[in-house]
Amino acid sequence: MIEIIIDEEFQNLLPALDEKTYKRLEESIVEHGCRDALVTWKDILIDGYNRYSICTKHEIPFSTVTMEFQSREEVIIWIIENQVSRRNLTPIQLTHYRGTHYRMIRKIKGTYTRSNLQVNTGQNDQYQSWTENQLSKKYRVSPKTIRRDAKISETIDNIGEKSPEAKRKILSGEISINKRDLEQLSSKPKAELEILADEVEDGSYSKNKPANIHKKSNSVSINPETQPFEAAIVMITSSLFDELRKQSNKTDTVVFKTTLRSYIDKLENIYRQI
Repeated sequence: MIEIIIDEEFQNLLPALDEKTYKRLEESIVEHGCRDALVTWKDILIDGYNRYSICTKHEIPFSTVTMEFQSREEVIIWIIENQVSRRNLTPIQLTHYRGTHYRMIRKIKGTYTRSNLQVNTGQNDQYQSWTENQLSKKYRVSPKTIRRDAKISETIDNIGEKSPEAKRKILSGEISINKRDLEQLSSKPKAELEILADEVEDGSYSKNKPANIHKKSNSVSINPETQPFEAAIVMITSSLFDELRKQSNKTDTVVFKTTLRSYIDKLENIYRQI
């Protein structure tokens, strides 16, 4: 069987199939074989992860097609365009793809930075405007939406670094987070993103909480240097109170101690970052 390299970044760009869809694909491949070739770049799989998984499991032969790209960013753009052209995507998946597409083009040209989506004057300004306009036409949205999507996609990717499961829940729509909150979080400290990732993963996330919490923490800030950590502390404390209210009628001390331990662990994580 052909040697294939699995790349997590490329694999995580592909929307996960639900259980029924995956089962139907598996039954079809087992009965009829793998009729569509897998696509690779330098022996790295860039399309056909589900087919590869099924073929490997059942020892079914498959063929591959090799494509040539100059960089990983070009591969990511190809994956995005390929997925958008053939799948029914959720709004948040489309937002993530549009934003990632924009960021990859900017990275190729060396004009994208984490802290600022704007670039210096001159040729880069013209290229940025051209990129936004071209993508806005391609995806039939405004240039402003493309810029916003870039921030949102970056937030989602940063959440995924802490918790791939949290990223999966957000992109699948299992957890709904206000896009404005995701956009604002792109400029927030890592501690806040990690808290949010933990809450999404363990199911304790409460919709509309981030925006309200940021306002509270900003109003009581004592020291600008510790303000980001204050915001994170307020967030997890609010989550603790929400959880305790849910357990108010329960007498199980084990559950209470588990909730409290999780709160303490999150505080210790912030402490280590100060």
